[in-house]
Amino acid sequence: MKKIYLLIVCTILHVNSYPQENANKLFHWNDSSLVGSWAYDNVYNECWGVQINGKEIAIIGSTAGTHFFDITDPSNSTEVGFVAGAYTGNGVIHRDYHDYQGYLYIVCDEGPSTLQIIDISDLPNSISTVYDSNQLFARAHNIFIDTATAKLYACASNVAMQVYSLADPINPLLLHSYTDVGHVHDAYVRNDTAYLNCGNDGFRIVDFHYLDLPGSMAPVQLASLTSYPDAGYNHSGWLNDEGTIYAMQDENHGADVKILDVSDFSNISVLSTFSSGVDSQSIAHNGIIKDNLLYLGYYHDGLRVFDISNPSNPLQVCMYETYTSNDHNSYKGAWGVYPYFSSGNIVISDMQEGLFIVNCSMPNLADRFNYETLLFPNPAQNKISIINPKATIFELFNIQGKKVRTKNLNAGNNIIFKDDLDSGIYFYIMKEKNKRIDTGKIIFK
Repeated sequence: MKKIYLLIVCTILHVNSYPQENANKLFHWNDSSLVGSWAYDNVYNECWGVQINGKEIAIIGSTAGTHFFDITDPSNSTEVGFVAGAYTGNGVIHRDYHDYQGYLYIVCDEGPSTLQIIDISDLPNSISTVYDSNQLFARAHNIFIDTATAKLYACASNVAMQVYSLADPINPLLLHSYTDVGHVHDAYVRNDTAYLNCGNDGFRIVDFHYLDLPGSMAPVQLASLTSYPDAGYNHSGWLNDEGTIYAMQDENHGADVKILDVSDFSNISVLSTFSSGVDSQSIAHNGIIKDNLLYLGYYHDGLRVFDISNPSNPLQVCMYETYTSNDHNSYKGAWGVYPYFSSGNIVISDMQEGLFIVNCSMPNLADRFNYETLLFPNPAQNKISIINPKATIFELFNIQGKKVRTKNLNAGNNIIFKDDLDSGIYFYIMKEKNKRIDTGKIIFK
């Protein structure tokens, strides 16, 4: 009985997906001589990438330091540089990266560490360390550089977050120590507007442009979101190019990814919640939006890519498993992802398995309306509208896998009423006659 139950739940947890998900491994590197951390046995952590001197360079952190690979020809990728961390060994869990004007900025969140600034302008030939000091801060969990305004945001450094001027890139100058919340875990910043993931304190949007004005006025909070569906430890997020959509990850077992409408700071709303559909304990970690695609390092479930051109109904379009164990305990597997190379190749860092370079064979995204399901609102209070031009049958299941609704559909708008259903999470299957064409999740409040 238990095996049957698990099979049903895994089936209906599967999120909306194209029939042919596809990714090709182009390169893999793992150094068996490196030690794992005491916490999660992770040898590796964050990844990053730069294009410089006509070359594509992948960057990955380890317990030993920072590794640079020329991946311009993926099948012949080679390590072209290494910078030892100021703190190394099995005490290292986190490193983080961002680049600006030919320099790579490196932080570590453990031990007596430093801020490192590396001149990468001569890659793939050479690199040089131009700054390595704990004078500004010894540790930081994450960094983000607002390249438009030359500011570095150091999260969970000496205080919740510190803001530094990079007017002189190799001599950061402290502008402000932000203490309006107890903790800032990660940040995305554009033109002095910071989108802050504050752990148990939720989500904040803060304006820091006042730091450039005479008198160094304090930053102004523009918005906050502390209560939202499936809220947990607000870990990280990324803003789309238009500045209207923010993808947000809560780092909890079983927590969904959230797509926020941030076009109106006075009325932030959650447009959709979704998951990899692999396991009830899956965790999304770090994500990046490029065009209309959300690239996620999804811990145990590897790389997951979602088309968010319809943010109310994200669609999974590509995946690559980097972590082969089916055990979803603890925190293991894909940590980070970097998708910005001109080649379209994607960098993935896996905590135990190392560096992966993959390429996704994307379907024609223009065709998605031919079979996707439009749901609104979701979450819903009393009823939900469903549109799928091809589906003829709708089936709804509760979290135990029991079918609680069946409805024949037309090609237009169909209404599903909550009626006697309990509040909570439900999973649906859309069929064209007897053929399943779509699956997903809805929430009744």
